[in-house]
Amino acid sequence: MIVIHPTYEHLRAWIEALPDTFEKQGEVIYDARNQIRLIVAPDGTETCVKRFHAPKGLNSWVYIHWRTPKAVRAYENAVRLQAAGVGTPEPIAYILITEKGLLRESYLVCRKSVLTRNFYEFRHHPLAGDEDIICAFARFTAAMHEQGILHKDYSPGNILFDRRGDGTVAFEIVDINRMVFDKPVGLDTACRNFCRLWGKEDFFILLAKEYAKARGFDEEQCILLTIKYWKRFWRFRK
Repeated sequence: MIVIHPTYEHLRAWIEALPDTFEKQGEVIYDARNQIRLIVAPDGTETCVKRFHAPKGLNSWVYIHWRTPKAVRAYENAVRLQAAGVGTPEPIAYILITEKGLLRESYLVCRKSVLTRNFYEFRHHPLAGDEDIICAFARFTAAMHEQGILHKDYSPGNILFDRRGDGTVAFEIVDINRMVFDKPVGLDTACRNFCRLWGKEDFFILLAKEYAKARGFDEEQCILLTIKYWKRFWRFRK
């Protein structure tokens, strides 16, 4: 099964061949459970192609008959995010390869993001000089949460950003197969959503302050909850 965004129908032949040509093209930028390659399509479009790991045992049946495959969720979530004005790489296609009612392989194709930085840099990076980035990120997240959109893996590598020429900051979220839509995001859920991020305490205090301001929440309560969930998450993971 192949679904292609109408904008990229002209790439159908290339997309259909991807399962056979994937390992012969592009540059590997991630290789663990899944593999991601940067591949230039025939029309010059720079793409990221993600091959999801093959499900094992019962899961190969579950992901066809019970749960939506990750590639499908990521593609459909990208369409919804773009419609909501939330930055994410433009979806191009997904591919599902099945055999006897079982899922064997799946692929997601999207445009390569033009943003070059991610939130890993705030692990040890002094906050001074980048306060505007954190404040802009808090407002970006608040706007997303106000629409009932929640990224369930809001971690440093899944948040891309860059300064624009006019001094503002652009953001995109990636790895979006685990999203919640159309559900209110209250204070407690919002503060818990920040717990996977990396940074020092001043990072989280500023983030919580600006987020509270954007949502009209109590600032002190927002700070206390954000710090609590951040420390609890990382307590046994260092």
